[in-house]
Amino acid sequence: MTLLQAGRPALFVDRDGTLMHDVSYIKDPELVTLIPDAAAAVRRMNAAEWPVIVVTNQSGIARGMLTERDYAAVKGRLDAQLAEHGARIDAHYFCPHHPDFGGSCDCRKPGTALFDRAIAEHGIDASRSVFLGDRWRDVAPALHYAALGILIPGPHTPPEDVAMARAKAEVAESLADAVHRILPDS
Repeated sequence: MTLLQAGRPALFVDRDGTLMHDVSYIKDPELVTLIPDAAAAVRRMNAAEWPVIVVTNQSGIARGMLTERDYAAVKGRLDAQLAEHGARIDAHYFCPHHPDFGGSCDCRKPGTALFDRAIAEHGIDASRSVFLGDRWRDVAPALHYAALGILIPGPHTPPEDVAMARAKAEVAESLADAVHRILPDS
């Protein structure tokens, strides 16, 4: 059986502001800087054999501010930095759309199309999975799957997102804190 075994829970995590510092519409891989506890948190999930799956909105592509090639270069740099610390992302999914630039789509978070695709492609048990991010839209899909959502507020997190997470999900101080809630005894 592969690492992404059927029926296992996964960690669905946002990229910008959760794994790496949010540099608006990042297209230069040299600007990728990991959040301080990101590699250790991902490595801990890897050791527990939880697939770590990035799902990210990349509206800069629809806006013409970056290309899919730019996105791929940044993704590669993120993966390389995590690998330097013994951590890995098992799969990446991104939405290149924005409703103001080309119309709406089902894959832009809080939509669930990318999550549904990841769940199907990797045999994930969505209800046992955890959804992490620095915005409510990252966490909201957890409600759809009757799963756990944890907001990790950062400098760009609106106060109303924190209030929504306190009411309908959980709020953690950091990525490390969130992972400790998921794997308290490991």
